Amino acid sequence: MKAVLTAATVALFVSLLGTPFLIRLFRRQGYGQEIREDGPQTHLTKRGTPTMGGTVIILATLLGYLVAHLIVMRGPTVSALLVLMVMTGLGFVGFLDDYIKVRKQRSLGLTARTKVVGQAAVAIAFGVLAVRFKNGSGLLPGSPYISFVRDSAITVGILGFPVLAYLIIAAASNAVNLTDGLDGLAAGTSAMVFGAYVVVSFFMFQNSCVNRHIAGCYAVRDPLDVALVAAAAMGACFGFLWWNATPAKIFMGDTGSLALGGAFASIAIVTRTELLLVVLGGLFVVETVSVIMQVLGYKATRKRIFNMAPIHHHFELAGWPETTVIIRFWIIGGLAVAFGLGVFYAEFLSHGG
Repeated sequence: MKAVLTAATVALFVSLLGTPFLIRLFRRQGYGQEIREDGPQTHLTKRGTPTMGGTVIILATLLGYLVAHLIVMRGPTVSALLVLMVMTGLGFVGFLDDYIKVRKQRSLGLTARTKVVGQAAVAIAFGVLAVRFKNGSGLLPGSPYISFVRDSAITVGILGFPVLAYLIIAAASNAVNLTDGLDGLAAGTSAMVFGAYVVVSFFMFQNSCVNRHIAGCYAVRDPLDVALVAAAAMGACFGFLWWNATPAKIFMGDTGSLALGGAFASIAIVTRTELLLVVLGGLFVVETVSVIMQVLGYKATRKRIFNMAPIHHHFELAGWPETTVIIRFWIIGGLAVAFGLGVFYAEFLSHGG
């Protein structure tokens, strides 16, 4: 528990104190956000706000994890390193996207095909490596079995697992990217989801089949170390949120949103909670579904279902103040996390735990 608290605290202060430095640096370099002309007109005042703030979230997470290990004098594990690899790799893809936007002064960065290739490269590398590196108990970081709170009987096989990993990671990273449209919305919701995974991972560690065979125990490799990553990411998001809250002094950009989504997905995979992530990240699911409905509805009827998608823009154009949308969506995100944790614990009790 000491290591978990250390990871969260170090990441919090690195993000909280490091973000103002990043704001000044990016302002001097002219790394300002470009705003879509077809979006809410109130957003045009945000043009020029420094972006690529996700850089500090990634660095704070890495430092929080590193310092926690130095404190407890214990080496890193494969599962945690794979999660950090996905977070950093997708953060780099997002950084390139953001950098092109600010250098060319346009609202579009990497082409869709290039971004997909970048996401696929990181996700497939994770998928290949996650079904290697057995520990002394024979456990792998990943599993070819579809999971909700633990492995089911449905399998995609070792060869299909990298494809499954890609689909989950791409879906989660794009979902967070779609949600990142209002000041603090994605950062605040992400902090909640990472907090949930601290609880889930630490609970799995306490009830691991490796330590003791009890009813409902979890056959998950390195759950405590994954809890360190989740705690560090949570602290980093909270520290960044201080400066990202409306009116935002900096945006996380694709650098942050792709990294956070990748971290969620990879944590879900290594903790065998792939479908539980859909519940915990309920707000991200709602945002993504709203975009899909808007596109399909318009193609079918040539009419828009919402004023604008993702759905947070719909409520802005309906007259809700930005802060009202953010707070109410945080409430939805918090309720999804609370419900997901309830489902997780209820499943444990159903096994006689």
